[in-house]
Amino acid sequence: MTKEEVIHLAKLARIELSNTELENFTKEMSAILTYVSSIKEMVGDEVISAPTVGDRFNVFRPDVVTNEPDSTTKEILSEMPQTEGRYLVVKKILQSE
Repeated sequence: MTKEEVIHLAKLARIELSNTELENFTKEMSAILTYVSSIKEMVGDEVISAPTVGDRFNVFRPDVVTNEPDSTTKEILSEMPQTEGRYLVVKKILQSE
């Protein structure tokens, strides 16, 4: 793998690399790709499928509401440190201009 390819990958991943890191990653990526290609040669183009037991099918159940609306709202809100109506009050973390 060339330095230019590593730089391109770093830009795609939005990673800033120092010159030392660039040198190291160029060597490491080449070694990784060589290893992967050697495994691919051993396996070949065979597709190994996972063994299955029995037929495959989806099990569907009726979509039934099992609790009444707002049945646990009061309990949940009572555990909150600060509420406003039916909402939890939290510290503002986003700044708007």
